[in-house]
This record gives sequence, structure tokens and C-alpha cells, in this order.
Amino acid sequence: MLVLLPPSEGKAAAGRGAPLKPESLSLPGLAGARAAVLDGLVELCAADEEKARVVLGLSEGLRGEVAKNLELRTAGARPAGELYTGVLYDALNLASLDTAARRRAGKSLLVFSGLWGAVRVGDRIPPYRCAMGVKLPGLGALGAFWREPMAEVMPEAAGDGLVLDLRSSAYTAAWKPKGAVAERTASVRVLHSQLVDGVEKRSVVSHFNKATKGRMVRDLLLAGARPKGPAELVTALRDLGYVVEAEAPARSGRTWELDVVVTEIH
Repeated sequence: MLVLLPPSEGKAAAGRGAPLKPESLSLPGLAGARAAVLDGLVELCAADEEKARVVLGLSEGLRGEVAKNLELRTAGARPAGELYTGVLYDALNLASLDTAARRRAGKSLLVFSGLWGAVRVGDRIPPYRCAMGVKLPGLGALGAFWREPMAEVMPEAAGDGLVLDLRSSAYTAAWKPKGAVAERTASVRVLHSQLVDGVEKRSVVSHFNKATKGRMVRDLLLAGARPKGPAELVTALRDLGYVVEAEAPARSGRTWELDVVVTEIH
């Protein structure tokens, strides 16, 4: 099982260990593209702080993030699973997993990134600010920039098993499964169900959507679940107590779309 995750804007401080070693990152086929984005980002931030702030979509209060990007080659790195601190990662809580579940996480979780393309949770990277929606001078929109290199490496990374796609829309732009891989891919939407005047109403709640996905991945890792495809994933999630609605795609070469329905928000 390969689980595709979005990154988070929230990140821990730089680590105390060695700085970034690009050659040590997973998916070495992305090395050239990573170097190009890293060079472009550092050049942007070194040349004009205000322009960099605008290009990166940062508020005035986050201006200091521009300076952090200048230290990408020298700042202490830490495992990606520790670096990302957003809602999904708080719910996933990798640090509290048992040894076997952490081992499964290292093999199955892949985090998409505007700067790195994609990294595994054990890859050591420094704090950065560069979302997939950024249009970097000289490279253009990063979602489009990453499509070709990601298309080269992702089929091999996906292997012949299930791909559980939990990315947000900005990050799906960098790679969309095709053909046989698409047929083994399932995306998840979290719906909040509540009764209003006796009638069920369903809605998507962003914060809760992320938290539920984090807990769902955590539960799968702890259970040692190994679904081979979307249908087996539905069974595994139901066995774990989730309410899941799903139908097989009507046409071949399409991904499965799963709805996880919840009644409580926390």
C-alpha cells in the first residue's frame, strides 16, 4: 500500500543534526528537478524579499519565512514525518506508533511537496516555505513543473498494490494516476452527517477532513492492514469501524472515490 499525503504549512523548527543531503532523499529520479526548484527558490528569496513574499503567497506577518528559505542548504534537517506539524500529522502522530507501525509508515507514506516533489517520512529535510501552487520565476507553476518528473518515478513507486490518495487538489496537479495504477487508486472524501429538522445533511469540513484522514492512516498502520486494492481497502476500513460508501468506477482506467461518513467532529 502506498499512501499519498499533502504536506502542511506548519513545520517544526530546524533540526540540530546535519543539513540537507539531497542525494539521500527517496525517489532519486527526482534529483534534477529538486535541484532546479531549490536553486530557483533560493535565488528568488536572495534577490528581493518583497517579491519573494508575494510570489510565495505569504502574509506580511510571515515575511520571516523568506529568510528561512535562504538557509535551506545549511539548516539542520529532520525526518519529514517530524517536520510537518499540521492537523493531519497531529492526528497521525507518527512518534507514538509502535515499532512495527512506524516501519510500515516508512515504507508506505509518501508526502508531496512543492519543493521536493515527494519524500518519504524518513527523509531528512529542513523547514521551508514553497507550496505546490507557487509560480516560481524561470520554472512556472510548480504543479505543472513536477508532472513530467513525477510521471517518470511514480509508477515504480506505486508498484502493483493499492494507492491511497489523500492529497489536496493543489498536490494532485503534480501527478495523476493513469491506466492500471489508476484502477488500483482510491481517493477519500470525508463527509460530516447531521440531522437538521429530521433530515440528514452532509457537508465537507476542512479541518475535520484532515484530522479524520490522519486518524484513518494511523488506524490502518496500527492494524497492519494490507489491502491489495480499493475494494479490500473499503473492507479494511469498515472492519476498523469507519462508515464507508463506495462504488467501483463505471469505466476502466478510473480511480475509486470513497466517502467516509462521520457524525462527530473532533
